[in-house]
Amino acid sequence: MKLPGHDAIARQAGEHLVTHRVKLPRKIVERPIRQVGKRLALALLVLCVTVLIVYVDRDGYRDSGKDAPMEDLIAAAYYATVTLSTTGYGDITPVSDSARLVNIFVITPLRVIFLIILVGTTLEVLTERTREEWRLNRWRSTLRDHTIVVGFGTKGRSALQTVCAAGLKKQQVVVVDPSSKVIEAATAEGYAGVVGDATRSEVLKRAEVQRARQIIVATQRDDTAVLVTLTARQLNRAAKIVAAVREEENGPLLKQSGADAVVTSASAAGRLLGLSVLSPAASVVLEDLIQQGSGLDIVERPVIKAEVGQDPRDMDDLVVSVLRGHRVLAYDDPTVRELQLTDRLITIVRAAPGTRVIPDTRPLPQD
Repeated sequence: MKLPGHDAIARQAGEHLVTHRVKLPRKIVERPIRQVGKRLALALLVLCVTVLIVYVDRDGYRDSGKDAPMEDLIAAAYYATVTLSTTGYGDITPVSDSARLVNIFVITPLRVIFLIILVGTTLEVLTERTREEWRLNRWRSTLRDHTIVVGFGTKGRSALQTVCAAGLKKQQVVVVDPSSKVIEAATAEGYAGVVGDATRSEVLKRAEVQRARQIIVATQRDDTAVLVTLTARQLNRAAKIVAAVREEENGPLLKQSGADAVVTSASAAGRLLGLSVLSPAASVVLEDLIQQGSGLDIVERPVIKAEVGQDPRDMDDLVVSVLRGHRVLAYDDPTVRELQLTDRLITIVRAAPGTRVIPDTRPLPQD
């Protein structure tokens, strides 16, 4: 299936994209150039200390070129440089016992430190790619039942904040976006990221979509959301896919493409605005309900054995709906006067400070 505007979307993604890359979150706060600069400064400090030590004991060194003791600072700097770099021309040599002891116990350890600093910097640059590949392979091998978020704009960020407040770990989140700057922002917040166009199978495969538990589609365009949903559903038949669209008329198309739930962002915002006009207090309560982890929370949970046979209206929890199969029934519906073990309840609870609500992860029952 190819919708109008798909080529334009692909070209736009290509402007931000050189290759499909996976980026993992890092804890490094300094830039590589600054790290190398600090190491070079430390190596220079070691060199200066060595020059000072040799110059103080300059009477214990002999310059064979002049056939006389070493006298000036230039000769001391020359000897320190060729010694620390293990060049060792042999034209200046320690002749006194004190100079030789200093070379054994002081200058030799400084030489080792000097080489470790320079060689270590070189090795780090050379092995950076190897370490990154190792981290990437390890990440792929351990990634299971994770959450993929396509689009890290306002909708994607808000969705992640909600699911993370409900107990999802950041290590179990992969963000997919065509912009490398957006992915850098995601990795800075602790999420793994994939740079690429999520309408393409190879990009979603890099996010291990075939092993994902749930996929959140929060793209900027409705046609992109349809293509992403179609591609994701082809690669993973069991994952729960939730998509956002701007126009309500595109909701059924998302459903046909394989989305389990569709949220119309423009209509939802409009209804909230209308509710705010009619009842500002009601809109505050509704906003509180959709912010997980503070004030009141709306929670979906399974029915426990002790609650089987009870009337939802008589329970301690404030039950607003009962999920039976794929039907969402009101709490006072005559068909749910007696709860079943396979039912799930949608309740309103008060969020305790410092606690997280763990969502129910059981698969949806079939009708």
